[in-house]
Amino acid sequence: MRHTLVLSALLGTGLLAATSAAQAAGGSLVFCSEGSPAGFDTAQYTTATDNDAAEPLYNRLAEFEKGATNVVPGLATSWDISEDGLKYTFHLREGVKFHTTDYFTPTRDFNADDVLFTFNRMLDPQHPFRKAYPTEFPYFNGMSLNKNIAKVEATGPLTVVMTLNSVDAAFIQNIAMSFAAILSAEYADQLLKGGKPSDINQKPIGTGPFEFKSYQKDSNIRYVANDKYWAPERVKLKNLIFSINTDASVRVQKLKANECQVTLHPRPADVPALKNDPKLQLIEKPGFNLGYIAYNTRHKPFDQVEVRQALDMAVNKQGILNAVYQGAGQLAQNAMPPTQWSYDDTIKDTPYNPEKAKELLKAAGVKEGTEITLWAMPVQRPYNPNAKLMAEMLQADWAKIGLKVKIVSYEWGEYIKRTKNGEHDISLIGWTGDNGDPDNWLGTLYSCDAIGGNNYSMWCDQDYDKLIKQAKVVTDRDQRTVLYKQAQQLLKQQVPITPVAHSTVNQPLSAKVEGFKVSPFGRNVFSGVSLNP
Repeated sequence: MRHTLVLSALLGTGLLAATSAAQAAGGSLVFCSEGSPAGFDTAQYTTATDNDAAEPLYNRLAEFEKGATNVVPGLATSWDISEDGLKYTFHLREGVKFHTTDYFTPTRDFNADDVLFTFNRMLDPQHPFRKAYPTEFPYFNGMSLNKNIAKVEATGPLTVVMTLNSVDAAFIQNIAMSFAAILSAEYADQLLKGGKPSDINQKPIGTGPFEFKSYQKDSNIRYVANDKYWAPERVKLKNLIFSINTDASVRVQKLKANECQVTLHPRPADVPALKNDPKLQLIEKPGFNLGYIAYNTRHKPFDQVEVRQALDMAVNKQGILNAVYQGAGQLAQNAMPPTQWSYDDTIKDTPYNPEKAKELLKAAGVKEGTEITLWAMPVQRPYNPNAKLMAEMLQADWAKIGLKVKIVSYEWGEYIKRTKNGEHDISLIGWTGDNGDPDNWLGTLYSCDAIGGNNYSMWCDQDYDKLIKQAKVVTDRDQRTVLYKQAQQLLKQQVPITPVAHSTVNQPLSAKVEGFKVSPFGRNVFSGVSLNP
């Protein structure tokens, strides 16, 4: 017995035949982005900067509805799930073309071979392409998909079966994420034969609404309309340009001057003026995010829970909220946002108490004047509009309890790489939810498997891990909620992080832009977006 999720009606074939993308696409849109991507091979990266840059180029088997958290068909028109929850049979879309560029011309349409290549490269350390181009897959491994996917096999040119070792209640949501973008097996073969496998990261090929044209680090990324896109009604721009500007004030100036038509992460102080500009529109949404402080539990003295408790209770969160977020956010007390189902609203912060913090440090053997490093992000993020200011405020807070804090920063890509490696003592970091499932917070950020991925505190607690692994193999939401609440309580007691704030997301754009929707997952998606003259 099998039950079938028939979703193909959501993307009816009548619409797809209505017009060609070449006829529909017109105009150029400039997006003032905030940072340079490390590359375009999304399986390697976890930041919104990298995912945004890759988003125009690719599709997944399943995708999130634009501006929403529910899953809709992508390169799979439908899928069946076996009664035991261990087999997923994907029925693939017919007639999908890969991009044709000056460095690759496909000789066939998308088929099961491309799905097998995409997932087996991540699954098999001995895969020929992975051996030729060794890389890490932080999302795939951090969510234990490398351990839970038993096999991926084609049962026909347009049918793929994925077999799991254990039930994963979030499986479809997980493979709708950016890391699961489908790559071309034919292109990979060409790169292997030419001895240039790393080009998959810098010269991308996908099936998405835009094709890659060029990339100049710290300057711009250029894309052109895919005139063979399988959903032509979604391609409404001839050119899409990412103009890379790390300075928020520069981004706002360019938006006002119509040098870009969409931007992100304005400074809180700029929001009132943006709201009042008749040439602009400002979309405001509650943030599905968390800005937090990660304590590296592998570095002394942060391996002691008493030290982490002391640092936590010495943080003046309200002061940070007032100065850094300037009213555009709410205090965070838990390890995920309150809009996430299974959130435990009984969890409360330890009261701000520098004197008690001093006593805890002394009892833990931490001498007054001990030097520590605090890493601050060089870029604005949805969850932290000003990491430098936050770091300076924490420096002052922790000076009051006798610690000498040195603030460290690196270029964004280097910052992420080094913190994943655990080089920091304490880092400022954060997260915007990816798929609406609690595991995307409690597993992806704080599990043992996520060390080397998104677990920046390097914290591994076997009791905690047992709870979140149990929760993943249960399909009943009420049962999962009970387990996740227990995990949240344990995490709060062990203090691998200090939650600081959930920020409000403000997305400024030109009044001429139509069809743009703010993603709850912090993605900037230009499929279906157009510009009025």
